[in-house]
Amino acid sequence: MTEPGRLFVFGLGFSGSVLARRLRGLGWQVAGTTRDAGKRAALLAEGIETLPFDRDHPLPAGALAGVTHAVVSVPPDAEGDPVAALHGLDLAALPTLRWLGYLSTTGVYGDHQGGWVDETTPLTPDVSRSERRAGAEAAWLDLLRSHGLPVHIFRLAGIYGPGRSAIDMIRAGRARRIIKPGQVFCRIHVEDIATVLQASMARPDPGAIYNVADDEPAAPEVPIEEAARLLGVAPPPAIPFDEADLSPMAASFYRDSRRVRNDRIKTDLGIRLTYPTYREGLRQVLESSG
Repeated sequence: MTEPGRLFVFGLGFSGSVLARRLRGLGWQVAGTTRDAGKRAALLAEGIETLPFDRDHPLPAGALAGVTHAVVSVPPDAEGDPVAALHGLDLAALPTLRWLGYLSTTGVYGDHQGGWVDETTPLTPDVSRSERRAGAEAAWLDLLRSHGLPVHIFRLAGIYGPGRSAIDMIRAGRARRIIKPGQVFCRIHVEDIATVLQASMARPDPGAIYNVADDEPAAPEVPIEEAARLLGVAPPPAIPFDEADLSPMAASFYRDSRRVRNDRIKTDLGIRLTYPTYREGLRQVLESSG
């Protein structure tokens, strides 16, 4: 990494918080946003400045002063990306800003019936949340073209890690082993996301787009079975997809099936994933939980 700077994270959620804490430990000044008052207090106690933010509550003047690196993980709404709309020009005007990362989703590729996609694959999102992400990507790239904003796009696969994994679902009694023939999901451990972002900060390439996924796409039931094996319990019963009685939101995650190539993060950023498959990742989750 370059010498410590000032990081601002729009959306200190699961992924943003991991990066914020990691860079804070390396001597960076770190600030960001969350709408959760309790979380704001906890992060402040760790030395991470926090502010509320949403479309109706933009940041106060001066909040971005001195920011050298920014991450945007706030999801777009029906009107588009609120950060780009409210603060895109503010960010573009910052003389100190060297890098901005927008956290998107591999959902922008749509359904490929289990086929492979890479960063050159045309975007064909077919659910509303993915359509909004594709629109947000376009808004940020427009700011690059029109104002020179140093934007980098990261298309994340399904995120998991301590507190949000098949291990946690089995322990909580919420795991379901739903079988849909031909269905394939891609995943990425939250710590590997932070590693990719750090590598991009060290090698800025405005306009670059990166898939952030591990090395082994797998059917949705497979990590559940591996988690059960690690915990020494029987996996939950298999349920055919057509009999699963899923909510519309849950069912929408089974609409798309694709395998995501991650070659670019390796060749362009020199990444070697710490958790190249769900096996290593779930083992880390188990070990971290004691």
